[in-house]
Amino acid sequence: MNGVRLAISWLTVLPVRGPDAVNRSAAGRAILLAPLIGALLGAGAAGLLWALSRAGASAALAGLLVVGALALITRGMHLDGLADTLDGLGSYGPPERARQIMKSGGAGPFGVAGLAFTIGIQAFSFAALAESGRWLAVALAVTTGRIAVILACRGIPAAPDTGFGILVADTQSSFAAAAWSVLAVALAVFAVPGRPWLGPAAVALGLTVSAILVRHCARRFGGLSGDVLGAAVETTVAFTAAVLSLAVQPG
Repeated sequence: MNGVRLAISWLTVLPVRGPDAVNRSAAGRAILLAPLIGALLGAGAAGLLWALSRAGASAALAGLLVVGALALITRGMHLDGLADTLDGLGSYGPPERARQIMKSGGAGPFGVAGLAFTIGIQAFSFAALAESGRWLAVALAVTTGRIAVILACRGIPAAPDTGFGILVADTQSSFAAAAWSVLAVALAVFAVPGRPWLGPAAVALGLTVSAILVRHCARRFGGLSGDVLGAAVETTVAFTAAVLSLAVQPG
């Protein structure tokens, strides 16, 4: 239960108190459960999108509001991690300088541009999925973003001076990564009726893009950090939702 409480307290704003002491073992269990929290968030996102659509909101407005709601319930930490990661990547300095920029707390031009682009992709993709009633696809995209965290916390050491990275880096097994990925691909078969291949392709491509990003960041920053995990989440959600929306026909 400590792992469940810790996962909820880390990944949402829900009033659940985590354990008083957190070690790598507890952190690893919490990360292992991240996709379950993602499934809850995904179900909530799909439900809110449905409710807004039924209430008469335009698809674009509903999609944007859902992205905002996801940011609110996750404290905006994944978006913040994305912005910090992009600013670090755009610094062109040594790893130490890049990590200092990521810790500065401000958002530079790379971060601001990346946030606008990613939020836009997610909002318009959710809007397109809502127009065709692809609610499972919405939930799947959000969940896949949390599976990317499992893959990121496997085989990569923590970056220096990163408290969260030290807790979670390399805590996941190859079996856990494979099991969650296979489960998501299997469920994705039902995400796009009439095109059973597109859902699995979206999940596979989303996780592949995320893995490439994480590996590049680890080389660039000297290891894994919490900011990189946030970037992995948001990038995977955006990419998976965008690919899922390719098959959508309004009406």
